[in-house]
Amino acid sequence: FSLPTVTFIILLSCRWIGILALYAVHKGQFNCPGGGLLHSYLLVLLVLLASIICALSALVYVSMQGTISNPGPRKSLPKLLYTRLLLYLPEFIWAVVGAVWVSDSSVQCEKTVINVVIGTVIASWVIIIFTIIGVVIVFDPLGGKKTFYLTDSVNRNLESSQSGQLLYNVKNTATRVWEKRIRLLCCCIVQDDDHRVAFTSIAELFRAYFSDTDLVPSDIAAGLTLLHQEQDKMESCPKEPEEVLCHSPSSLVTDDLDVELENAAHYMLFAAAAYGWPYYIYTNPFTALCKLNGDCCGNRPTDSDITGSDRHNFHFGSILKITGLQYRDFIHISFHNKIYEIPFFVALDHKKEAIVVAVRGTLSFEDILTDLSADCEDLTLEDVLENGFVHKGITQAANYIYRKLINDGILNQAFTIAPEYKLVIVGHSLGGGTASILAIMLRNSFPTLRCYAFSPPGGLLSKSLADYTKHFIVSVIVGKDLVARLSMPNMEDLKRRIVRIVANCNKPKYQILLHGCWYEVFGGDADNFPTELDGRNQDALTQPLLAEESLMVRRSPSYNALEDEPHLNSPPQYPHLYLPGKIIHIVEESSSRRLCSSDTKYTARWSNETVFSSILISPKMITDHMPDVVLKALNSLSQEHGSCISC
Repeated sequence: FSLPTVTFIILLSCRWIGILALYAVHKGQFNCPGGGLLHSYLLVLLVLLASIICALSALVYVSMQGTISNPGPRKSLPKLLYTRLLLYLPEFIWAVVGAVWVSDSSVQCEKTVINVVIGTVIASWVIIIFTIIGVVIVFDPLGGKKTFYLTDSVNRNLESSQSGQLLYNVKNTATRVWEKRIRLLCCCIVQDDDHRVAFTSIAELFRAYFSDTDLVPSDIAAGLTLLHQEQDKMESCPKEPEEVLCHSPSSLVTDDLDVELENAAHYMLFAAAAYGWPYYIYTNPFTALCKLNGDCCGNRPTDSDITGSDRHNFHFGSILKITGLQYRDFIHISFHNKIYEIPFFVALDHKKEAIVVAVRGTLSFEDILTDLSADCEDLTLEDVLENGFVHKGITQAANYIYRKLINDGILNQAFTIAPEYKLVIVGHSLGGGTASILAIMLRNSFPTLRCYAFSPPGGLLSKSLADYTKHFIVSVIVGKDLVARLSMPNMEDLKRRIVRIVANCNKPKYQILLHGCWYEVFGGDADNFPTELDGRNQDALTQPLLAEESLMVRRSPSYNALEDEPHLNSPPQYPHLYLPGKIIHIVEESSSRRLCSSDTKYTARWSNETVFSSILISPKMITDHMPDVVLKALNSLSQEHGSCISC
């Protein structure tokens, strides 16, 4: 409550001072019919605001006491919250009274005085409305029901059938709440049966993930900033010589790295072009609209070559600009976008003598729902593997494109035009994951197929499938990209780390957040917050601490793995899914900023899936995923390799 309440106090104090100043200026102008009512309204409003400010100040003082896991010094906080809640009643009544008095025709004061009072009445109503909206958004209807998990794990005297029914009801309630939230967020899109199935699946996922914790968003923010500082301290420590040797690439492993980097830089243009005009305008903010308006009104392929909406021909015009291809080089373009159905295009790349299938990444609410449909499903490949687990939503998207390519004869048409060309499938983010699974599906029919997946989701393929794809898929990851590390086991690990570091930090949350904001914006030394972990031996760290358990309604799968006997009613263990193919990891080596530009030097090396088994906290964890950053890094490495060859 500390930081938001301080902000609210500052706003209310400014309002109180403003009303007081206006009252002092117009004090002698209330000697008019009805002026006494307006005079009384302003005086009572000043007293009411002063009372609210005092209550909020006490709320701030109490909320600053103790730590996240030690609420003892804050035991009087509920009483102060109820006091503030009671003050909303006279505030609301007085806002109604003010509106009635101002609108009363018998009040015949100067227009300036009436306008002052109208302004204060409007301000009161705005604050009340925004407060109600904030409470509706922040309020967690599952707060009281979460304690059932703890009660159920402790009290074993309940009949098993009764306990099971209660647990089932709680889970159903939680799933319905999450489903309503998702429907509200997606209210602007047309919803059909596929959407309803996806909403339920995603709601189950969120319910299972958040059901065993008692963390609020500010706790998570504090945990992330503490993890970032801890991570930076560990990175600044000198590595042991043995560790450096173990991570040094051998000459055999790096033989074809330069060739793959050059190919990746070339095909990343196609993956970026699949985003259409949003990417082109994002990378050319000052000239893109003029170029598109000038070029997009000309000829275009026949309507049979294009499916989906492309108003004003902006999407296709952007693809032409980014790839440098001609109209005649495109076999099929689809802008059709629904859940599990994402845009793609098929084009002839004469430079590399390839038929390129480029799949678009996440760019709409439907794409986000596809991303979040993260359940696992089996992918059985004839003569290859019997049991391979894959990301459900991305696999359905790959199935959609597979049916279009094969059943609609798109690939047959392409190979009729260029029979000697090879097949290359590319994509970025969601498109990279879809391209990878699509490549697996087409591998038997096209043995020379290659796939370049740029920043694909981490939780994509089971170990057996990931190993199988190393022969024909190359994944490219930049820096500390969050999406490449996203998987349910990694998210569980992140939750465990947040709970551990937050629950055992002996500093108040407001201090953690303030220092964290300063550290993220201005840098400096990472704070060395004392924790309850200090002085404990390594064996003791394998067990949850008491403070930690206070934030865990029941233990997560991460803790269940540490126990000999699995915990009753624990969430299901998520299968480990990995990145596809061989992995090129591009890391920023050095960066120098100039007045209007920045010069960044990158280095690349072959990596393995274990490097991406943990989510890294960094300000660049989002920007490293952006397609323009990936393309810039690849172009930089490709140009550096070209200059070395010329030398």
